[in-house]
Amino acid sequence: MTSPQEYQKEKNPPPPLSPSNPLIEKRPRNYGIGQDIQPRRNLSRMVKWPEYVRLQRQKKVLNLRLKVPPAIAQFQNVLDKNLATQTFRLLNKYRPETKIEKKDRLTKEAQAVADGKKKEDVSKKPYVVKYGLNHVVGLIENKKASLVFIPNDVDPIELVIFLPALCRKMGVPYAIIKGKARLGTVVHKKTAAVLAFTEVRSEDKSELSKLITAIKEGYSEKYEESKRHWGGGIMGAKANAKVAKKQKALDAAIKI
Repeated sequence: MTSPQEYQKEKNPPPPLSPSNPLIEKRPRNYGIGQDIQPRRNLSRMVKWPEYVRLQRQKKVLNLRLKVPPAIAQFQNVLDKNLATQTFRLLNKYRPETKIEKKDRLTKEAQAVADGKKKEDVSKKPYVVKYGLNHVVGLIENKKASLVFIPNDVDPIELVIFLPALCRKMGVPYAIIKGKARLGTVVHKKTAAVLAFTEVRSEDKSELSKLITAIKEGYSEKYEESKRHWGGGIMGAKANAKVAKKQKALDAAIKI
């Protein structure tokens, strides 16, 4: 009589071994400490980044986590891409003179005065976009500015934090644009804290009025309510997972 063990062996015979090449020696690797070199892997998570990279990343995280007062939180509401494109198309038409252009204009004026002509006949004063914080604040207070642009990343923010309230008080339309460096390129600077239109040429008046209308409808009215709300308080993935886990346990306990 066949025993259960023998029956099991007959029922499940071992799989046939595949023929191995006798010329190739099997050398299994040991990845323990001090043994074989481990395979290459992505170590970017363990890289010690430069200090400026660490600081800007930590600042970004803090801005998300901490509660932000409404006066500062409103700077996160920026012009959308389409309106920003229209804005820079118009701004680039009114870039200030370079040093060389200004020198040429003044030379022509001086030559005209020497010839007994009026300097206004030779070179008219150019229409340009106004920049410089103190200068633009004066224009807003005197209601000479027709449209103001404020970047969202001025550091320290205290320099421009009062500008939206000042513009609203004086009835001057304004918009917050992403990137002080983008505004800086318009006026031949690295950065610009604020830009403003005062006057434009007659052929661009309709374009400016359309832009002001679009900003009032698509930006000012859209974010009017958000100016009164606090920002920040956005938690990370780990904190959200913990909250979800607690809520799930609480819901399960209530069902029981």
